Amino acid sequence: MGRKPNSRPAVSSLTPTELEMMSVIWSIGPCTVQQVVEALAPERELAYSSVSTIVRILEQKGYVRSSRQGRGHLYRAAVNKEAYQAQTLGRLLSQVFDDSPALVVQQLLDARELSEEELREIRALVRSKQS
Repeated sequence: MGRKPNSRPAVSSLTPTELEMMSVIWSIGPCTVQQVVEALAPERELAYSSVSTIVRILEQKGYVRSSRQGRGHLYRAAVNKEAYQAQTLGRLLSQVFDDSPALVVQQLLDARELSEEELREIRALVRSKQS
């Protein structure tokens, strides 16, 4: 019951709605379907049954685990957010950016205006990798 999420990501990718549910689970930790429903943005009016179905799909895909809690279930992440980010970036890098990290960085720099603070953080990350 007190197991940590795997660092190894699940195999299949997430749909936007599944990612939305996972973001809630990553954010609030072990939770019930009702807690996921309540944590969704107020304008996001999903029925309890819809959220329950999506969470069960996440369990089938290996992203969450469940345990009985009274009459319901408690859901917890089986894959941590960092592992999913790494998996997704790796897939994007190979499928869209021809395995070129430089192309990813160039697109990031071209796609949006970065603040001086963001640029400082990026420079610091690059310097730390050079050491």
